[in-house]
Amino acid sequence: MEQTQLQAVWEQILTKMKETLAESAFKWFKSVKPISLTATGLVLSAQNDLVKDWITSHYLTIIEDAVGAVLGSKRKVDFLVLPSVQPEPEPEPAKPEKDADSTQDTKEAKEAAGHSSRKKEDPNQGTLFQEQPPAPVDNGDMHIVAPGDRSSLNPKYTFETFVTGSSNRFAHAAAMAVAESPGKVYNPFFMYGGVGLGKTHLMHAIGNRVLQNHPEMRVLYVSSEQFTNEIIRAIQEGKAELFRQKYRTIDVLMVDDIQFLSGKQSTQEEFFNTFNALHVADKQIILSSDRPPREVQKLEDRLRSRFEGGLITDIQAPDLETRIAILKNKALLDHVDVPNDVLMFIANRIDSNIRELEGALTRVVAYASLINKPVTTDVVAEALKDVFPNSHKKEVTLEVIQEIVATYFKIRIEDLHSKKRTRSIAFPRQIAMYLCRELTDTSLPQIGNFFGGRDHTTVLHAYDKIAKEREENAKLHKIIKDLIESIQKM
Repeated sequence: MEQTQLQAVWEQILTKMKETLAESAFKWFKSVKPISLTATGLVLSAQNDLVKDWITSHYLTIIEDAVGAVLGSKRKVDFLVLPSVQPEPEPEPAKPEKDADSTQDTKEAKEAAGHSSRKKEDPNQGTLFQEQPPAPVDNGDMHIVAPGDRSSLNPKYTFETFVTGSSNRFAHAAAMAVAESPGKVYNPFFMYGGVGLGKTHLMHAIGNRVLQNHPEMRVLYVSSEQFTNEIIRAIQEGKAELFRQKYRTIDVLMVDDIQFLSGKQSTQEEFFNTFNALHVADKQIILSSDRPPREVQKLEDRLRSRFEGGLITDIQAPDLETRIAILKNKALLDHVDVPNDVLMFIANRIDSNIRELEGALTRVVAYASLINKPVTTDVVAEALKDVFPNSHKKEVTLEVIQEIVATYFKIRIEDLHSKKRTRSIAFPRQIAMYLCRELTDTSLPQIGNFFGGRDHTTVLHAYDKIAKEREENAKLHKIIKDLIESIQKM
């Protein structure tokens, strides 16, 4: 959703809240801004921890009710602490009574960036570029990035095409905050997670949004391998000065797979100086890795310390609901019509990463087209038999779900069919009904009949109850996630 649309929705929510809140209470929301809105959650910004804690402890239910009234369904509301960004004042003449500590801090920051004239702080000393003569600027492959240049960005990777779920919601919201105020919040911004989970997508989305809002900025996305190769080339061709000009005049620098700097001492040295030069100038730095900084082996402590000085967020493998949403989004973007049972079939069998998930759908659609057959679960099983051996897993059935749930809660399957209404039985029964609705295409009446001849309204009530509690209760969310994983392994 575009920022203007998001702001308009937030204004409607505020108007609804005014009907309930006193004017004195409403003042708490003066600095609150919307960050992101998805089908399941709304992320808002708070100016500081005090505002966040006060609002969440006193007014969270009122916000959720207003969201439900405006959007037609309740969403989980989360907060990020984003200090308000004020424009920097014009520099003033130096005053004789300047704070000594403040003066020293500024001086040390400049020296860390290589601005000191003392030889031991010169960023050219002790790096790969030591004793290299300055090279004349040319416009070869190592060109200076021009304002508004999008050549390093994939235009398809935007926030609008990124599918959010519980596994990536925080990273998505933080990325949007960085994109809206580059260099002002979360700097550096460090994302980590397994291969194919959306880190690269979010980096490009940040870059695309920054240039949409600030076409005058210089944005560069590179892999750590490209950064290393350019350093080597600069040494070989005597282009040290051009290398520095390229990387130290950037407004937003994004380096993917930063873990591959591991063990490359000279490359780490030059990246350290580049990092300092950008950071002291309030330029945004965004990094991604397959692991958190503390787990990157053979990484200099001073680099690790700087990486940990900003916001670190992880991206987990998508849960079942998110995988289905990703497949639906892929089908929509590719303009293909794929039945829901096929999407469920694929999502149940591929849970490792998004690339494999989307690749599987592309293969299935192409295979069905080549053999001139509609896309069915049988076609999926045939198309994926060589690529994904697990594609022939057993179909998820109501019997399997009941067996897994009964085992997990240490009750008998007969208890799920019984009329017992004690919480130790009724709660697992409701969870089992929820999972039957989520993981199969069985109708509500059929599910109700399978659970001891219950009415379909009982099943619907159980589904709605568990779905709502799952959004609000992290422990229940973990239980259901574990159950789904166990069911999928059967």
